[in-house]
Amino acid sequence: MENNSPLLAIVVPCYNEEEVLPETIKQLSCCLNDLVNDQLIHMDSKILFVDDGSRDHTWSIIARESIRNPLVTGIKLTRNVGHQNALLAGYLVAKEKCDCAISIDCDLQDDISVIRNFIEKYHQGYEIVYGVRDSRETDTWFKRTTALSFYRLMKKMGIHLVHNHADFRLLGKRALEELAKYEENNLFLRGIIPLLGFKATEVYYDRKERFAGKTKYPLKKMLSFAINGITSFSMIPIRIITFLGFVLFFISIFAGSYALIQKVLGFTSAGWTSLMISIWFIGGLQLVAIGIIGEYIGKIFMEVKKRPKFAIDIDLYTKPMLGEQSIKDEILVNLKHKKEG
Repeated sequence: MENNSPLLAIVVPCYNEEEVLPETIKQLSCCLNDLVNDQLIHMDSKILFVDDGSRDHTWSIIARESIRNPLVTGIKLTRNVGHQNALLAGYLVAKEKCDCAISIDCDLQDDISVIRNFIEKYHQGYEIVYGVRDSRETDTWFKRTTALSFYRLMKKMGIHLVHNHADFRLLGKRALEELAKYEENNLFLRGIIPLLGFKATEVYYDRKERFAGKTKYPLKKMLSFAINGITSFSMIPIRIITFLGFVLFFISIFAGSYALIQKVLGFTSAGWTSLMISIWFIGGLQLVAIGIIGEYIGKIFMEVKKRPKFAIDIDLYTKPMLGEQSIKDEILVNLKHKKEG
């Protein structure tokens, strides 16, 4: 093994992934072994699973595999903190030991074979490598349309995103260290990574169907994710409100002048319908404006408190022996439940 082979950590956030996890471990282990045999990465490279407060047997599977599979390690968070924070936790833990890190979801929708291309690009001097979907033919019409609309909207707002890129990417050591300086609580990694400014490139691949289990990103979470991305990187929504305020102010001047002229000339009309429409329109607009402003104020509220984004319960990456202890604890808990039953 050449000394200059980079030490890689594959960061895999997990939340209730017991159905797909064994197959994910199998495929990623085969991928790492092939890269090690071809001397593209260091033999001490690892698959770093991040258990994001799972309620099933996800952590038990990770802990057991870490004992019998030298490629597998993991960290267990004390509670569910969300995909972006779990991913950041993996990055920050990995940066202490690895030369580069590749993040990938646990559901096997991203093409694992592309990891080899990531490493090859890294050897060519790229500090950031984005995995970009070649097409969205496997998506439903609704998901495809809303995703494309989101990227176009972000572009118009001046937010630089890599089109059709999720969180399948490679970050080198310098990129990881720079990312650690971003202390914001409202985390939107797809917007932050391009801000790092390091030499970057893209690798294209076809996304697959989920191997097993259910998606952890339903419509509600997707909308929340989109709103968080917009409000974390752009002031345009508030500026739109300001612009609309001025427009409505000038309209009201003309409407008031028209009404005054009508009264002076002696023309009268009931005007109930137009009055009610105006009241509902202005009232609705005010509520929307207050809601958007409240979203920004809420973000300020979360930022100024400086609360930690996550807490690590068990870290097998730096303390591998904790895996055996974790299994013993699980056995004791199961025995206790059987006695109580």
